[in-house]
Amino acid sequence: MDYVSALLPPTVMALFFGGLIVTIVKTQGGANKAKEDAAVDAVLARADHTRQATAPAKDA
Repeated sequence: MDYVSALLPPTVMALFFGGLIVTIVKTQGGANKAKEDAAVDAVLARADHTRQATAPAKDA
């Protein structure tokens, strides 16, 4: 019976991980893809603008 208690946790973790991967793959794209992409682009643009605004000006 020791082999059952030794194999159960890795088996449960493997099944959970497989379900997690399937869920992630299924939720990619779809109707909300454009909205998610726009949100990421907005965050990246804001971060880039903030970085440029806080950078010291270079003398030419």
